[in-house]
Amino acid sequence: MAEQLDALFIAAHRDDTEIVCGGTVIKMTDAGHRVGLLDLTAGELGTRGTAANREAEAAAAAKIMGLSARINLGLPDAGLRNIPEYQNKIVRIIREYKPTMIVLPYWQQRHPDHREAGKLGYDACYLAGLQKYDAPGEPHRPRKILYSSNLRDVRHSFVVDVTDQFERKLEAVAAYKSQFGTRDGAREIFNPGVDIYEFMKTSANYLGNQIGVKYAEGFTVKDYLIIDDPLGLAGQSI
Repeated sequence: MAEQLDALFIAAHRDDTEIVCGGTVIKMTDAGHRVGLLDLTAGELGTRGTAANREAEAAAAAKIMGLSARINLGLPDAGLRNIPEYQNKIVRIIREYKPTMIVLPYWQQRHPDHREAGKLGYDACYLAGLQKYDAPGEPHRPRKILYSSNLRDVRHSFVVDVTDQFERKLEAVAAYKSQFGTRDGAREIFNPGVDIYEFMKTSANYLGNQIGVKYAEGFTVKDYLIIDDPLGLAGQSI
């Protein structure tokens, strides 16, 4: 019987979560929260490295981030579809680990797998709570769903100060030596010719500047955030 997770981050590929919001993952584990990552594919179609390489690298990254669990569903790389068969596999994980919060990829994405991962995760969250849905385990529906929008040009719902965690985030990404271990392997990830490490630093520094810190990561929600005491809001407006 798996121990309950406070948060489960769902991504299409190993290294996606580290790149987009690894600082927040580390901040949560630093705070004592039980955090897990669910990678939907093994990344077998990646230009560099192999699925076996990435499995070992993902384990190293998980150790750096202090994860309580890292699961891989082995769904087809470049073949994610929001279909019942794949939804059911995610429902099983949600019911087994019973996360309070789920973090999904932002819904507007260049890579089809990233788009489908967000849809799959959302629908699985709903289905996992249905009493009569045919899957092992007791029904469970996460209380909150966030979207990791850090590298998107959007108005984020909130940002997280990850200044103290940022160097470890970079270490977690660097654990993927087959992907980012050489200069050639560190380029052409998001924009051709842009070094991935510089891209992460620039993006996080831009958001950090908006709240008066060095590095931050952004998230979006589709529902309203509830504030009990407006005077308790952090940050300064002017």
